[in-house]
Amino acid sequence: MKKKEIVCYILMYLPLVVALIALPHLPEKIPAHYGFDNQVDRWGSKYEALLFPIASLFIGYYLLGMAKLAAKKEEHGENNKNVIIITGILILMLFNALNAYSLYTSFNKVENLSSASLDIGQLVFGIIGILMIVTGNLMPKLRMNSMIGLRTHWSMKNEVTWKKSQHIGGISFIIGGVIIICICIALKGTPCLLSVSGVWAILIVTDVFLTYRIAKIN
Repeated sequence: MKKKEIVCYILMYLPLVVALIALPHLPEKIPAHYGFDNQVDRWGSKYEALLFPIASLFIGYYLLGMAKLAAKKEEHGENNKNVIIITGILILMLFNALNAYSLYTSFNKVENLSSASLDIGQLVFGIIGILMIVTGNLMPKLRMNSMIGLRTHWSMKNEVTWKKSQHIGGISFIIGGVIIICICIALKGTPCLLSVSGVWAILIVTDVFLTYRIAKIN
């Protein structure tokens, strides 16, 4: 087993270990859901603190399965497999952060997220911004496949359009990631959510259009 896969397994099981250690010390009732106003709108059993760890395990095994499938389909090397595993590690880091945040709000019975020093949106979107930057750097290394990458009808036309599309997509992901991180530093709450959603919408439209243009000239 390679080091990256070991890291993946550690990050998969770490939320469960942390949650099980914290469980005896949590209140019997914890905040289970927050509304758009950042106020608790449902309280639940402390055992709901195990939801993030369980989701982490499902996501981890799913990504490892995708990585193995990508390796089987890849004729030369393991570029696609490595990209999936690295992306998986970053996603699992996000789940670990969410698990820690959830345990913090549960232990302190936080009724209003606005009173927390770190906004949940800033945390989630900030980590996603970092994930986009790393993924953007990895995209040009992807070989043509039907699983990951900037895949459109036009990018899949041939090897040339695929490589150029991944290069363009990688650049847009890096730029988008930097912009999203800056948004998370400057904004919180609904303005942060709307701004990040706007960036994603622009990236999707731009990337799809650029793959169309690339296919037209190749």
